[in-house]
Amino acid sequence: MAMAGDDIAALICAGIPDALVEMTDLAGDGDHWAARVTSSAFAGLPRVRQHQLVYATLGERMGGVLHALQLTTKTPEEL
Repeated sequence: MAMAGDDIAALICAGIPDALVEMTDLAGDGDHWAARVTSSAFAGLPRVRQHQLVYATLGERMGGVLHALQLTTKTPEEL
């Protein structure tokens, strides 16, 4: 069973409290998502570490109920 975009965004926001999350359903099937995540927590971190922070908020769901997530991460200054 797939995860809803709102559920994914809520998990990310719970783990990164100042995150602004924009979800896009890439295939229209509720199973392949893109997330654009903006947070000051990403400041000074390489892109790989930023993505790791987001994945950590999703825990074991990645690779399970959530198997496709395209990430774009930015700090508020990069907008």
